[in-house]
Amino acid sequence: MAIYRQPPPPSRSGRSLVVRILGWSALVLAVLVSGTAGGAYLYLHETVAAVAPRSVEVKRALESLKVALPGQPATALVIGYDRRKADGANAPSRSDTLMLVRADPDEKSISLLSFPRDLRVEVRCPGEAPYVDKINSAYATCGPRGTVETVRNLTGVPINYIITVNFRGFRQLVDKVGGIWMDIDRRYFNDRGGSCTGCYAKINLQPGYQRLTGLRALDFVRFRHTDSDVYRNARQQLFVRSFKDQIEASFSLLKLPQVIKVITSNVEVGQGGGEDVSPKTVLRYAALAYSLPPGHIFQSRIDGLEGFSDLVTAPENIDKAVREFKNPDVESPRKATAVALGEKLKQKVPPPRATSVLVLNGNGVEGSASTASYLLGQRGYRMLTPAAGLTANAPTYDYFRTEIYFDARKAGAQPAARKLANLFGSADVKKLTPKIRALGNNAMVVAVTGQTFHGRLASAPVDQTPKRQPASVVAGTSAVVDLLRQHRREIDFPLMVPTKIARSSWIADDTPIRVYPIDPDKEHKAVRLTYEHGYNEFWGVEMTDWEDPPVLGGRNFVRKIGGRTYELYYNGPRLHMVVLKTDGASYWVVNTLLDRLSNETMIAIAKSLRPLAKVKQT
Repeated sequence: MAIYRQPPPPSRSGRSLVVRILGWSALVLAVLVSGTAGGAYLYLHETVAAVAPRSVEVKRALESLKVALPGQPATALVIGYDRRKADGANAPSRSDTLMLVRADPDEKSISLLSFPRDLRVEVRCPGEAPYVDKINSAYATCGPRGTVETVRNLTGVPINYIITVNFRGFRQLVDKVGGIWMDIDRRYFNDRGGSCTGCYAKINLQPGYQRLTGLRALDFVRFRHTDSDVYRNARQQLFVRSFKDQIEASFSLLKLPQVIKVITSNVEVGQGGGEDVSPKTVLRYAALAYSLPPGHIFQSRIDGLEGFSDLVTAPENIDKAVREFKNPDVESPRKATAVALGEKLKQKVPPPRATSVLVLNGNGVEGSASTASYLLGQRGYRMLTPAAGLTANAPTYDYFRTEIYFDARKAGAQPAARKLANLFGSADVKKLTPKIRALGNNAMVVAVTGQTFHGRLASAPVDQTPKRQPASVVAGTSAVVDLLRQHRREIDFPLMVPTKIARSSWIADDTPIRVYPIDPDKEHKAVRLTYEHGYNEFWGVEMTDWEDPPVLGGRNFVRKIGGRTYELYYNGPRLHMVVLKTDGASYWVVNTLLDRLSNETMIAIAKSLRPLAKVKQT
């Protein structure tokens, strides 16, 4: 018999692990990891065993997965599936959500990449000829294995883990944790639904920050009655962030047994190599998630999607999203803030777009220089070509190692050359020689490909620093001042008027203002202003005397602007929310689902907030 004392829980709660590791569909590992705090540790081993692959289909899919190496980035494919009564008793399940999740211990980051279920791709079913269809048909036709093959063929990303989640567990899980707090961007209403094939589900949600039950949360993340899967993915990613906030703020260990029961009944987790995921592996990812700096969950999006029920995009848009997914720019929120506020950003190394590069062939392999130029251009470098009459060839073809020459007369050239050398892997950094300078066309850096260059570059973050642009705002006082005055007697805290609003925006036709009790005990009230921006895009202003709602956790930066202090919340380089706090009240400007408003526009709207009592009558 051994008597021992359970180690005390860490000062920072491990509960924040839930979505930090695997996104909303991979709640299993998150909850398991959160079990490292206090008595929840007792559930770890038995729960890990309970989510081991049970179905034949999932076990077969594991055969094609890559084994994750300790200390190296690992990627999981999350498949959220369901089966509806309207489809019939023998109908196959459908993948309603497909998401890649990448954990990088070196960068201390988690990356998410969602795929619209209606995205047309080449479907790869084992033993069958490839065919083009919606990406979710891979699961319905050939199960998890076909989904793995299809996603891997589309992205080229090695997959180490597979996680399947039955949607019936989604509702149960949200209810077991006491509901989920979410910021709803607009009014969602459809009273003509049913169980027929092709019918849209009924939904009735008001705009504003609120707590949703499992059913209402499921309605929200699956809605696509008046928009497309592009917005549907954005709603699912919003759920990821909201669930993280919820777990950090109010999760109780008393609820853990019920939560684990839901998870083990609806989730399967497998890894490359076929062995069951071990508690040691879970704890390793726990350590990573626990140490994540604020804002180090990055969400990549596939741009350029066209269509409605069938979505298509150019291959280069897929490639771009995958590059961002594999190499997130962890400094993008900091750089984006500096750009938007006109701050001087201390950068020892010039960004790729400020680095001019010319590549010369030094190994004699045909196309070597053009291949390297293309790859560097894809990384955002400003590529140059030789001056008129000159070819992109080095003085000789006997270079064994790639050599990176920098122009010492140009500021930042030497660190830029070192950064470039890291991309080539086996490369030397040298000062520009007269012979190379004569061919360099005034480039900051000249790269001469050697025999060690084999047509590939090492992984590196994709610079996502946005370019500075003027705030796109117009006068907006008249849009809401009368509405606010109609309700000011219902509110005990000062109301704010956005005197500037985003250009091409106006107060929404459906539920432009909402006054409602916001907290569980109805001790606090909130006011939501909803603005429509162009077609099907909505942004808003939330006001409440609830000073510490879950959504205000995890800010990125605090800045003092014009005598007032603002808190900034980012999605990668995109400013999603700007918060202003006063004595007894909080006010936040929240971007559209797709973060369409520029960072400068978001800040300008927040700066324009003025007390209703000080705004002149219109």
